[in-house]
Amino acid sequence: MTNFRHEWKHEINPADRILLKSRLQAVMMPDVHGENGYYEIRSLYFDDASDSALRDKIDGINIREKFRIRCYDRNLTMIRLEKKSKINGLCAKESAILTIYDVIRILDGDIEWMKDSNRWLVRQLYERMFYQGLKPKTLVDYRREAYTFDAGNVRVTLDDEIHTGLQATSFADFMTPVVPAEPGAIILEVKWDAFLPEVIRDAVQLTGRHTSSFSKYEACRYYG
Repeated sequence: MTNFRHEWKHEINPADRILLKSRLQAVMMPDVHGENGYYEIRSLYFDDASDSALRDKIDGINIREKFRIRCYDRNLTMIRLEKKSKINGLCAKESAILTIYDVIRILDGDIEWMKDSNRWLVRQLYERMFYQGLKPKTLVDYRREAYTFDAGNVRVTLDDEIHTGLQATSFADFMTPVVPAEPGAIILEVKWDAFLPEVIRDAVQLTGRHTSSFSKYEACRYYG
């Protein structure tokens, strides 16, 4: 069963970040992954010839989905295929493990093997690629600082250094040129299950900041 979660997003400034970090470090635990809670993320997003995923986001469609391939800290031994769904403001993420060989075949257009995969999400991506023309579109790189809180299964992240590969799809090539997509942008994300504990709600409150619909994929697609 897909677990839908609540999500807030805010675009913040460096001063906000300093304030937030002091609050979050007082009440939350740094993510166990990465170094001191920091890690790098590379995502390769898919879209069709009509840019449906991009247009649905821009138009604020209430029911939408995006497929992406993702790795952390350039570790190509642990690659995930992910589908992020959004329905009426609630978000869900499903994932399946891919090998680098799987990724290379997908990028080369060799997808027939996917329809017989024992991974349901791989079969679903095959259907989208075969019937809807979904294809790898662009790389999105960024740095993440993450904190967790057990009650409510809360996760708070601060993302910055967002870069795009300018229509590049060479997921495993970390020498691929990338450029800043949103210079100076810092994105606060707060995700939780059934309830958001008051202590976390208070910690992430910032004067004059309102929930936004910032999308890293959308920001990077302005470049191609």
